[in-house]
Amino acid sequence: MTDKELQRKSIEYRKRILKYIYQAKAGHTGGSLSCTDILNVLYNHVLNVGPENFTSPDRDRYIQSKGHTVEALFVVLADKGFFPYTDLENLCTYKSHYIGHPTKKVKGVEQNTGALGHGLPMSVGTALAAKLDERDYRVFTLMGDGELPEGSNWEAALTASHYKLDNLCAIIDHNKLQITGPTCEVCDTNPIDDKFESFGWAVRHVDGHDITQLKEAFAAMPFEAGKPSLIIAHTIKGKGVSFMENELKWHHGVPSEEQYHKAQEELDAALAALEGKEVTV
Repeated sequence: MTDKELQRKSIEYRKRILKYIYQAKAGHTGGSLSCTDILNVLYNHVLNVGPENFTSPDRDRYIQSKGHTVEALFVVLADKGFFPYTDLENLCTYKSHYIGHPTKKVKGVEQNTGALGHGLPMSVGTALAAKLDERDYRVFTLMGDGELPEGSNWEAALTASHYKLDNLCAIIDHNKLQITGPTCEVCDTNPIDDKFESFGWAVRHVDGHDITQLKEAFAAMPFEAGKPSLIIAHTIKGKGVSFMENELKWHHGVPSEEQYHKAQEELDAALAALEGKEVTV
């Protein structure tokens, strides 16, 4: 896909994320919108994984550590053909597999996640297994900046460096807000880059909404031979909807009917602008 095609995908994904959260009256809106571009580039440009090879031992692995933003993952998996979009009409309904966190009962999901600080340790184990089995698959995990204070992350970071897991890439969705406030006020983990580098990782910063920067960063993996790679993706919580951006209440806020239609109008305008058309909102 071209950069423009990927940009269009991101907007379309955001429209669907909002649709299913609005219909379900539940979901983590802000964080799903902040990680949309990352998931878009991973699944449409980077990962060697799809419905046709999901049982192959040589597929790339993606583990979503910030499992609460599952709505973004579900929309991308549906787009890739793991299941029909109509399945998401049952999001967060009784007996549905499409619940508020990833579960392996959903096709395309590698691991049950949601307990903060679990995704990186599982990814380290998966990457180590690839080394031991002499396989070439890569492992990617998306973390939230709000889960970084969990001690399991730092044990995993040390382990990844110790075993020279240069087939591992962790991405931090650094939107700087978590459920109870700004991450720097709840438990400041800055400087994130210096900490991971001191643990033996190679680190890069990118604009997490810039398709080109994301593609270039993933193409450069591993950033250094013998070291795990960390991408600190600077993002905006609620990205794409003006009244949701950088607003704490949208961590798990659900739009009203009026807000939903306003958000869709803004995203439609963004699509039109991408195509060079004029649209007023």
